[in-house]
Amino acid sequence: MSVSSIILIVAAGVALLLLLVLKVRINAFISLLITAIFVGILAGMPLREVTAAIQKGMEETLGFIAVVVGLGAVFGQILESSGGAHALANSLLRRFRHGRASWAMLFTGFIVAIPVFFDVGLIIFIPIIYALGRDTGKSLLYFGIPLLAGLAVAHSFIPPTPGPVAVSEIIGADLGWVIVLGLMLGLPTAVIAGPLFGRFIAGRIKINPPVSVNDAGDVEASRSGLPSFRMVMVLIVTPLLLIVVSTLTGMLVKNGSLSSSTVTEILIFIGHPFSALIIATLLAIWLLGLRRGMSRDRIMSLSTKALGPAGIIILVTGAGGVLKEVLVQSGIGTTLADSVAGTALSPILLAWVIAALVRITQGSATVAMITAAGIVAPILTAFALSDPHRALIVIAISSGATIASHVNDSGFWLVSKYFGMNEKQTLQSWTVMETIIAVCGLVFTLTASLII
Repeated sequence: MSVSSIILIVAAGVALLLLLVLKVRINAFISLLITAIFVGILAGMPLREVTAAIQKGMEETLGFIAVVVGLGAVFGQILESSGGAHALANSLLRRFRHGRASWAMLFTGFIVAIPVFFDVGLIIFIPIIYALGRDTGKSLLYFGIPLLAGLAVAHSFIPPTPGPVAVSEIIGADLGWVIVLGLMLGLPTAVIAGPLFGRFIAGRIKINPPVSVNDAGDVEASRSGLPSFRMVMVLIVTPLLLIVVSTLTGMLVKNGSLSSSTVTEILIFIGHPFSALIIATLLAIWLLGLRRGMSRDRIMSLSTKALGPAGIIILVTGAGGVLKEVLVQSGIGTTLADSVAGTALSPILLAWVIAALVRITQGSATVAMITAAGIVAPILTAFALSDPHRALIVIAISSGATIASHVNDSGFWLVSKYFGMNEKQTLQSWTVMETIIAVCGLVFTLTASLII
């Protein structure tokens, strides 16, 4: 099979996916499965092998993803419902004061989006944005863009949020390295797209808080009886720290700098994403739930509620793994890998471009990430990539999948609604902010690849 025919098959598959999602309005999970079958048939795979690839791709992907996303969803739900997210925001605002409140909102969004979904974080903190706008007389964008940037960057760059976890599993990247590099590259990206761009755009678009919402009283009332800032920070940092320590320990043992022992085995075990998130979730249930008077029935109800949206993400991710497996089994991945390996094209740039194209055309960042990962994963076999470089591929895909949120993205309308902006204002602020994140993510990732 020639490279040109393979490119046509992959392009036809992506076109079918976009048609099913955008025009026919079929759920992304079903659309990805149909696309995988379509690509397999076009590539000449026997039908029996197509179904076998579907089963294998789903099994290999969900064995890891289901546990991590499920635990992360429960952890985030407990943090949200206990008031832990509000406690974090209030403490940062007191420390930074109103003069630097935009930076407080940046760090609030950046920290909270690690365990909490983007839309949940926005809904939780929008009353605080309203109150700050009313108190200072500044445009809501002055405080809102930093919050949105922090939420968007952490949600896309840093596990255990579902996007980078799913991409890491599909392309075989180590989560510890993704966390370390996601933090290193994500923070400067969020600063540029957040406080710096927020100050610029707030001077050009004046958005006032809604006068009918008595949000200030709600925020003030929420400060009583909240968990402590220190406790919330410890809970959020615990799984990240355990995973990073496990990664570093494993790396040192592997290269002979550290001898294998019972201690190193324990460190590697408790830092596995499964163990780390189980520990963090149990700590959250105890410290934020039972210890603060939350009933066991309430905790059970919150856990069940959290697994609803998590289930959708798990299934879509599994379908992305199916697409990857079909590309591998059909031989398309190997042929593409050989052709790309013979060019000077950077795998980071390739991954970013694929994710960006899918994002712009169909809207969903998660679908863009998973589709790009499924296409890129077989190609990466042609490159001798280290764990840090695979982690950079994850960040490149996440960056590309953030670009140019517009009218086909639910996040676009969510921001437009809560900030009271029309479509033009949302394009000038939110869409530009998302594009800044995508471009900065690419630039920082390419730079890091030259250093590491």
